[in-house]
Amino acid sequence: MTNSGIVNLTEGPIMRQLLKLALPIMGTSFAQMAYNLLSIFWVGHLGSQAIAAVGSVAMLMWFVSTIALLTKVASEITIGQCIGAKKYQRALRFASNTSTIAIGAGILMAALLFTFSRQIISFFELSKDITEHASTYLRIMSACVPCIFLSNNLSGIYNGAGKSDIPFKLNTTGLIANMILDPILIFGIAFIPSLGMFGAAWGTVIAQYIILAAFIWRLRFKEVALKFPLLIKPHLNYIFLIFRLGTPVSIMNALYAVINMSLARIASIYNGHIGLMTQTTGGQIEGITWNTSQGFGTALGAFVAQNYTANKIERARKAYLFTVLMMGIMGLFVTLAFVFQGHSIFSLFVSEQPAVFAGTQYLAIVGISQIFLMFELTTQGMFNGVGKTIPPAIISISFNALRIPLAYFLGQKMGVIGVWWAISISSILKGIILPVWFSIIYKGIMK
Repeated sequence: MTNSGIVNLTEGPIMRQLLKLALPIMGTSFAQMAYNLLSIFWVGHLGSQAIAAVGSVAMLMWFVSTIALLTKVASEITIGQCIGAKKYQRALRFASNTSTIAIGAGILMAALLFTFSRQIISFFELSKDITEHASTYLRIMSACVPCIFLSNNLSGIYNGAGKSDIPFKLNTTGLIANMILDPILIFGIAFIPSLGMFGAAWGTVIAQYIILAAFIWRLRFKEVALKFPLLIKPHLNYIFLIFRLGTPVSIMNALYAVINMSLARIASIYNGHIGLMTQTTGGQIEGITWNTSQGFGTALGAFVAQNYTANKIERARKAYLFTVLMMGIMGLFVTLAFVFQGHSIFSLFVSEQPAVFAGTQYLAIVGISQIFLMFELTTQGMFNGVGKTIPPAIISISFNALRIPLAYFLGQKMGVIGVWWAISISSILKGIILPVWFSIIYKGIMK
């Protein structure tokens, strides 16, 4: 493997390279987020109960994507570090091993979701009709789970190689297909019958297969440097390192998703399907912050991975400080929008006044913590880049777990808004503690 087509991030202007890497990753994250938002937007015309059903499945698909992070993050770190050390053949072997794991894990996860869909959905304690609709929706969505796993892994490979624009372009293609398919399949036109809320699921499935097909076509016919078999006999040494690097991040995010599902269940207990709908839809809107930060954090991780192995840690630190400044400014704008324009934002997705009122409360409360959420996710990228994925996992798991007892405690005193305050308070604490921890580790690295 030559370095043709691979971006060297150890030289050149830091700001320009980081933005060039981060913006496509952020765009990819927004494209992935937009699938659920589009579904909620169109299904919103069918009422809050339909949104609750789709929203519950969206939370489960979020959980699925966190499992897929294992190979995606491992790909970004290992391939970025191999390229930084100029070990190109080793990078290709990591690419094949992570792809093999992604394929196997995706098929297994799809089988579990399809087989146990009703039992899984019953966790949210929704009414019988909503549970039945959500169960059917989940069975349809399970068909694209292997695509999600492999596409995420391939995105990680491209990110690690400094070519984040490729996943962005391919995911945008899928999003455009989804934008066209959703209203057609939900409401029907001419010879295509209306599928109702299930049309949104089929639109997503078709779009995900389009994305995966585009990835495979590009790897086979367009790439010079990144040519590797997707399915091989795994090598234990590579598998061990992949799991060591990817598992903490995957577990951290998976537990985060499980905890948020638990909070949605608590919200459902306090305020019925309106409570669950508020958290699931509000959480998707909050994805504006999450995906912006995750995009820059992922870019920072790839940037730092190359520079760290090239012994340019001070260059990596400057990139971190620039990213934190960017996130601070953006976090302030998001906070102002959520706190003062929450009603206008939430009413884009649902028109029922009780639902809009609940959503406005949600955005106002979690809006306070948005800048801290951005600091947390940005710092995670810095930790990942230097190969220390455990500290962010410890902080995230600990304070996200705190949300459940805090939600019960505040919920008894304040009702469903106590659940929203539990989310906001824990985000603030994580956004303060994790950067402090990294500053301590950075001093150790520089010794």
